[in-house]
Amino acid sequence: MHHSVRLMHFDPRWKQEFEQTRSGILQSCNGWVTQVEHIGSTAISGMIAQPIIDIVAAVDDDQHREQAIEESSTLIEGLYFGRRQPPMWAAETIVLEKPRGGDPTHRVFLTYTGSPFLRSALLIRQRLADDRELSLRFETTKVDRWRHGEGDPNRYAADKSVFFAHVIEQAE
Repeated sequence: MHHSVRLMHFDPRWKQEFEQTRSGILQSCNGWVTQVEHIGSTAISGMIAQPIIDIVAAVDDDQHREQAIEESSTLIEGLYFGRRQPPMWAAETIVLEKPRGGDPTHRVFLTYTGSPFLRSALLIRQRLADDRELSLRFETTKVDRWRHGEGDPNRYAADKSVFFAHVIEQAE
């Protein structure tokens, strides 16, 4: 079930929430997951965001990649995450959300080191963190599109993906 998009001002506790979740993922995944990164607007200090901690977790065992991803997804699900259908722009990921029901508070995109999704997510995070003008433009666009789309999660995600595609194109 998709709930209406909520936006709120930056909360410094988001970084602590990420660190706690990162620790839980690394401890539970028996070495399969080797990289855990905080992505999305909650990772950018001062930015208005949906109150969802977005995380990308990556395995880097190329020889056993599929086994590592499946094993890790099972272990992460044990941390009260439920599996969700990945959006088109994150096709090579397994998406896990916490809690299993209701509005998500945490979202993990499980992928592999060097995946297109991981590269794009880290590039966007870095550009928004480094370029205050770009992050303000993104924030304004996000709030405007949220209002225009009346909180519809599909429209909101589609509008953000257009902005992200432009950021990636400019970086290349």
